[in-house]
Amino acid sequence: MPTAVSHLPSEESLKAHFPLTFPIPSPVTHPDLLTVKDLHREEDLLRNPTSFRSWWSAINTTREAYIALQKTEPPSDLPAEVIALLGPLASPLARISLQRLTYLYEAALVQFAGSFKLWKSYLNLRMSFVLGNLVVKKRAGGKKKFPEMKDALEEEHDDLEEWQGGLDPVIGWEEWKSLVATFERALMWLPRVWLFLTLSIQEALTPLIFQLPRLWLMYLSIFSHPKCPPLLSHTHARHTFDRALRTLPPSLHFRIWVRYLLWAESRGGATTVHVYRRYLAVDPSVTERFTNLLLTPVNSSPKPLEAAKLLLSLARKAARGEYTSSEGKSPYQLLEAWIEVVEKFGDEVGLDVEETIESNEAIAVAESKAVENVTEVPEPASTNGNLIRMAGPAIPVTSDGQTTQPYDEDEDPLSPQKLNVEKIIHKDGLAVYKDQSGRLWTGLATYWIKRGEFDRAKETFENGLKSVLTIRDFTQIFDAYAEFGESLISALMSSLENEDDETEEEAAETERELDAKIAEFEDLTDRRPFLVNDVLIRRNPNDVQEWEKRVALWGEDDEKVAATYTKALDTINPRKATANFHRLYINFAKFYEEGGVTGQAEEDLDSARKILEKATKVNFKLVEDLAEVWCEWSEMEIRHGNYDDAIRVMQRATAIPKNVKVNYHDHTLSTQTRLFKSLKLWSFYVDLEESIGTVESTKNVYDKILELRIANAQVIVNYAAFLEENKYFEESFKIYERGVELFTFPISFEIWNIYLSKFVKRYGGSKLERARDLFEQALEKCPPKSCKPLFLMYANLEEDYGLAKRSMNILDRATKVVADQDKFDMFTIYIAKAAENYGLPATRPIYERALEVLPDRQTADMCLRFAAMERKLGEIDRARAIIAHASQFCDPRVHPEFWAHWHSFELDTGSEDTFKEMLRIKRSVQAQFNTEASYLAAEATAAKQGTRNAQDEESQDAMAAAEKQAGGVKGFVAATTTRLPSVDGAEVAAESAAAPAANVDEIHISDDEL
Repeated sequence: MPTAVSHLPSEESLKAHFPLTFPIPSPVTHPDLLTVKDLHREEDLLRNPTSFRSWWSAINTTREAYIALQKTEPPSDLPAEVIALLGPLASPLARISLQRLTYLYEAALVQFAGSFKLWKSYLNLRMSFVLGNLVVKKRAGGKKKFPEMKDALEEEHDDLEEWQGGLDPVIGWEEWKSLVATFERALMWLPRVWLFLTLSIQEALTPLIFQLPRLWLMYLSIFSHPKCPPLLSHTHARHTFDRALRTLPPSLHFRIWVRYLLWAESRGGATTVHVYRRYLAVDPSVTERFTNLLLTPVNSSPKPLEAAKLLLSLARKAARGEYTSSEGKSPYQLLEAWIEVVEKFGDEVGLDVEETIESNEAIAVAESKAVENVTEVPEPASTNGNLIRMAGPAIPVTSDGQTTQPYDEDEDPLSPQKLNVEKIIHKDGLAVYKDQSGRLWTGLATYWIKRGEFDRAKETFENGLKSVLTIRDFTQIFDAYAEFGESLISALMSSLENEDDETEEEAAETERELDAKIAEFEDLTDRRPFLVNDVLIRRNPNDVQEWEKRVALWGEDDEKVAATYTKALDTINPRKATANFHRLYINFAKFYEEGGVTGQAEEDLDSARKILEKATKVNFKLVEDLAEVWCEWSEMEIRHGNYDDAIRVMQRATAIPKNVKVNYHDHTLSTQTRLFKSLKLWSFYVDLEESIGTVESTKNVYDKILELRIANAQVIVNYAAFLEENKYFEESFKIYERGVELFTFPISFEIWNIYLSKFVKRYGGSKLERARDLFEQALEKCPPKSCKPLFLMYANLEEDYGLAKRSMNILDRATKVVADQDKFDMFTIYIAKAAENYGLPATRPIYERALEVLPDRQTADMCLRFAAMERKLGEIDRARAIIAHASQFCDPRVHPEFWAHWHSFELDTGSEDTFKEMLRIKRSVQAQFNTEASYLAAEATAAKQGTRNAQDEESQDAMAAAEKQAGGVKGFVAATTTRLPSVDGAEVAAESAAAPAANVDEIHISDDEL
């Protein structure tokens, strides 16, 4: 049974349709080119062979006729495979139309061989019949006029022509070849016609013909077609690109190079490498793109050495500021990209261990010779006309005479010499990018691991851990180091599991190696705290706290602890040290004093004294640090019962120099020079003398402190208390007097307070005049805010031992002198004492002066007390008048308690008229305070107190009840019986007589409107 394949036409039968356009078809060779309908057109063209319009009309008419026939053409009965092979020329109509249009175009070109328009239209026609239908892409936005090559490649890659269909390269080989020949004829004829034009016409048409790369771009687009024959799309295409670059001016080379590079990328292999090398000689901006192509090329093996050298060159140029990455990478990122290449292709890029060591030695020798040669001072240029001596190696320069970098084989991509990775990372990485040392060290170690040089990798990790300065870099290296150790252990364990292929000796050797690796890994994890501490100390060798942590890490190892203390004291700069540098000396001395860390060794006080002696000669940043060292030395002697030695130590520390006019805060002087003015040191010394010395020696120390004028108030108090304990009362009072002379208020207030209380307690009223003088001296310079306790103490003294009148005068003085915030309390005490000594009536003038002096917020409280006193005396009207006076200071919404008090007062002692008067006053006061600011403040205060509107509602209810009762409210006495009698009795009679008379025109006003 025949299959479907047997019905397909053979290759020979399909090839028999071609060539269609070569030789050029004519009515002689192809009688079916012309029909009866074409005779009129042919005659017109024969009559007007030089009319471009006639030729153009004939071509367009023929094309439109073909398009119309194509729409009405029935579907082809050929198999789909055949249609796919023949493409646009699958139908007889398309083939005959191609020949007819070719005939017309060729005949027109005989007459107009230099017409760019005609050639372009002809080439587009031929391309449509061979390449297929061009897919029109929609593009959002416009293109940059002068883009960078990187951007231009991306844009052009997206805008490359795409075709639907296309003639098979094997079946239609003749047509492909004919199309290329047509392009070659077009590129040949246009320059040739150009030679026969006049000079003026050439100048006018120069930008239109010779410089337009449109024909070249159309020609070059053929080679990107997926069905382009290999004979055309490889060598011929490369030659065509080269011819385009040679033909077009340099200003248009950019457009050709974009297509050239994309075509080279699609071909891959050596073609890509050679084309990119040529372009990089002109524009190195796409070097990074080229390196990616070298590492992942198409149909070729990678070239990591060339890529690594290119990236290294870019990183160095970027570091010098000679190159800016088109991808926005920094110089370090370029170097990191180079490291990634080195890590991935270690064997192809770098030298092995032996070669690296030899290279490093050679570089060291060359550098030492270079240093030796740079000893002679170069001779200056001549100024007297003599010849200038020239010496030294040649200096490379650019074309414009600028100095450039000498040739470096490490940057030459064409050189087969491998790279010294270790030297490059140290020179271009670690020496420049110190903040990225973790990544650089791990990259170098990874390079050796990939090459199988595990010992070199371990050495690299160790060197990295010993050189980094940040915890981030340390963590990065340590994690990579630990991961490397784990991978080695895992590999060895896997090999032990597969013991079938190993002998017993090999298995034993593997076990020993595994044990060694496990021991190394455990040692690494145990060393981590020490390594971290090393990093922090390297970052700041003057960090005292890190040195103390290092001591703590050694635990009970006395030798290591002593060595660490010694190294720390030798390393740290006292002027740059962090806080508590002196504690290192003190702790080191205690280490020997206590017999080591555990205390099991013998106590070595001599070594401790030597350390403290050395500490006393160190120029610390603070005098207090040096003073603490001396104090600790004395305390050490006390702990061991050497009391005399402790005293001698403090005597040495507090030795007063001849020149005592030294500024304690002058940091330009050494701490030893300013030590004798350290109050901390003297305070310890005086405490020591009080504990184990005599009274006279202690007094001498206190006197020296006062002579040096470094004493504070506490020293004065302590000295006086010490003298008082030893029954030197008068001397203690003298010390108090010296203290109040040394200090001013407010410091002297405390001394006066203690002094006066001690004096009164000691002598009472026996030395009353002296006590009065002391109080007057204290109050003379005392500020108002501090004198209240002194006045009260003075008044109590007079009350207990003097005269009551003097006591009252003192309190009266106090009410005038003390601060405003203390006046209310002082008036309260004054009033209480006056009532106690002279009775309640005597307090009236005091109350009246208090109301004049006190601020508004305290006047209301004082008025309430004044009114309560008057009420006790039966003066109800005076009390009411006082309360009414205070009401002007009390907003009902802010001080409801005041109005509640008045309300209860009126209920107890008032009448209907007085109650109404209270309500009237309350409304007027509320209206007075009814401003926006005061209202908001009142609302906030009332909300906090929870009394908002409570008293208002109560007063409104009482007022309504008073209005409803015409004959008076129960509980009130008639106003006529309780009002004050008039002085003139006639007025009373007149009022009583006029009362019955009524006025018909009287306007009645309710109480609410008052």
